[in-house]
Amino acid sequence: MLLALNYLITFVFMSGPSRITVPYTTFLAQVNADNINDITAQSNSIQGDFKKPVTYGSANGTLFQTERPVFATDNLETLLQQHNVPISATPPGTGGSPLLNLLLSFGPALLLIGGFLYLSRRMTAGGPGGILGAFGQSRATLYTADSANRITFNDVAGIDEAKQDLAEVVDFLKTPEKYQKLGAQIPHGVLLVGPPGTGKTLLARAVAGESNRPFFSLSASEFVEAIVGVGASRVRDLFAKAKAAAPSIIFIDELDAIGRSRASSATFGANDEREQTLNQILTEMDGFTPNQNVVVLAATNRPEVLDPALLRPGRFDRRVTVSPPDKAGREAILRIHTRNVKVAPNVDLADIAGATAGFVGADLRNIVNEAALIAARKGEEMVTRADFDEAIERSVLGLRRPIVLGADERRLIAYHESGHALMGLLIPGADPVKKLTIVPRGLSLGSTYSQPIDDRYNYPEAYLRGRISLALGGRAAEEVAYGAVTTGAESDLQQVNQVARSMVARFGMSPKIGPINLTQPGDGAASEHFSDETARLLDEEVRRIVEECHREAVRLLTENRDRLDRLAAAVLKKDTLDQDEIYDAAGISRPASTRPVIAPPLPANGSSKRDGDLARDEVGSEIQR
Repeated sequence: MLLALNYLITFVFMSGPSRITVPYTTFLAQVNADNINDITAQSNSIQGDFKKPVTYGSANGTLFQTERPVFATDNLETLLQQHNVPISATPPGTGGSPLLNLLLSFGPALLLIGGFLYLSRRMTAGGPGGILGAFGQSRATLYTADSANRITFNDVAGIDEAKQDLAEVVDFLKTPEKYQKLGAQIPHGVLLVGPPGTGKTLLARAVAGESNRPFFSLSASEFVEAIVGVGASRVRDLFAKAKAAAPSIIFIDELDAIGRSRASSATFGANDEREQTLNQILTEMDGFTPNQNVVVLAATNRPEVLDPALLRPGRFDRRVTVSPPDKAGREAILRIHTRNVKVAPNVDLADIAGATAGFVGADLRNIVNEAALIAARKGEEMVTRADFDEAIERSVLGLRRPIVLGADERRLIAYHESGHALMGLLIPGADPVKKLTIVPRGLSLGSTYSQPIDDRYNYPEAYLRGRISLALGGRAAEEVAYGAVTTGAESDLQQVNQVARSMVARFGMSPKIGPINLTQPGDGAASEHFSDETARLLDEEVRRIVEECHREAVRLLTENRDRLDRLAAAVLKKDTLDQDEIYDAAGISRPASTRPVIAPPLPANGSSKRDGDLARDEVGSEIQR
C-alpha cells in the first residue's frame, strides 16, 4: 500500500496535466495560424496551450509540449510577438507552496520509514496483538463432546490393559470430588508408549470422547518454528487455554519431536528453539505455579530418546504401554473394523486373527479394507474368506508383479523356495509353512509364507537357530540341486545376519562372549560400545553360528533330496501350493502338534546343574535331532 501511494504521489499528483507532444515544425505552423494561446519555456522545452484542439498521431488536445532544436536559427521571439503570443519563462506548477513541494517530495519516503518502524515494533512486542503473538498462538484442535466422529472406549479393542489405566483418568475428570475427598491428585501426565500402529492416538481420542471434557490435540512438531521463541510461546498459550477450560486434557502426539534428551543435543549450550520449547513444557507441567486439573496425554514410539526430566514423577506420572494385541485382541479389533462391512457367514474372524500373529491394529484395519476392495473388484456381494486370505498375502508378500520368467529361472526359483519350505517341515518347532509360491510378489520372485501357531513373547535358542537354518534353506537347496549359488538369497542373508548378531550381541547366546549385552540404548538405534577384541570375537561367533546352521541345512536337504525334487516339481506345475499340498508333495505327514518347546523340562532329581549348561545341552541335542 505504501509503495502504491508513493507511485500515485510521484507520478500522478506531481506530474501535472497530460500534454500531447508535437514536432517543432507543427508548433511553428500553429503560431503562423494564430492558434497559440500562450506558451512557457525553460531552456529548449516549450509548453503551451492551443486555442483550438490539434490532432497529432493518435493524440488530440489543446495542451502541448515540444522541443526547440539547438541548431534552429529562426527568430522565435519576433515571430511570437508578431502573433501576439504571451511568453512566460516560469515552468507550470513551480509557483506552489515550498512546504507543499517539500512534503510531496519526501512524504512517500517518510511513510515507508514510518511503516517499517511500526512493523518492527509490533514484531518485537510479542504480545497478544503483536506479530509474534499471532505466531505464538497455539494451533491445537479443540474436540468437545458434540464433535463429529466421536470415539469412545467401545471403538477400541485389543488393548484392554491400557484402557483400564486411562479409565481412571477419565473417571477423575468426570467425578473429581470422589478422589479429592480422599486427598488423591489427578496424574499430571500419562505417556502412551508402543510400536507404530498399536492405537496410541486412537486411545487418546477415546479418552476425549469418554471424558466429555475439552480436549486439545496437536502434534509436537507444530510447536517449533524458524522464529526463536515461538515454540515456548505456543506452549504457554496452549496451557493457558487448557487451564481456562479446566478440567481439560492436552494430547501431544509424537512427543519425541521436541522431548529429546538435552544431553544428546548437538547445540552445546546454544539458544536452541527445541530446547526452549521443552523447558517451557517442563515448567508448565510441574513448575513453580501448580497446574491444576489439566491432564497431559502424550504418545511416542521412541521412549528411550526422551529427556529424563519429562519422565520423572510429577510430570508424566504414569507410563502406559500399548502392546501389539494377542489373538483374542486381534479378533476383537477385526469385529470392530467389520461392523460396516458385509462379511460372508462362513468367515471365521477367530481363524483370521490366528493367521495374523504379530499384526497391530493399523495392519488389521488395512487388511479388512483391502479384503473389501478385492471383493468389490470381483463384483461379489459379500467379503469371503478367500478375499481375506488374498488381503493378508498382499500385506505380507506384496502385490503381484506381471513379469514373465524363463523356464530355467522358474525351476531355479522353485528349488530355492522349496528349500525354504522343506526346512520348515523338517526343523522341530519351526513355524508351520502355510503357502509356497513362485509367483513374483513385491520385491521377491517367489515366497514361502510361514505362520506362527500362537503369539510368542520369548524365543529359545533352538528356535532362533531354526530360523537361521530356514532362511538358509533356499541357498542350501541351490547348492544341493545345482552345485552353485545365485543372488537370490540376498534378503535371506540379511535376515540371517540380523538374527545371528542379535543372538551374540543382545541375547548372550555365545559361550565365548558369555551372557553380556553389547548394545546400549542411544539416540535412536542402539549403539555399540566395546573393544576391538570383543568386536573380533563377535564376528567370529556370528560366523560360527551361521556356518553351523548352513551345514545343518545342507545336510537335511541332501538327506531329503527326493522330497526336495517332488516339492519343486509340484510348485512348478501349480505355481502356488497351500499347506496340505506342501505336505502331500513332500510326502510328510502333518504332526499332531507343532507347538515349540520354549524351555527344556527341569530335571526330576533336583540336579544342581546350572541353567546355562542345561540350556546349551538341550540346544545341542535339539540340533542333533
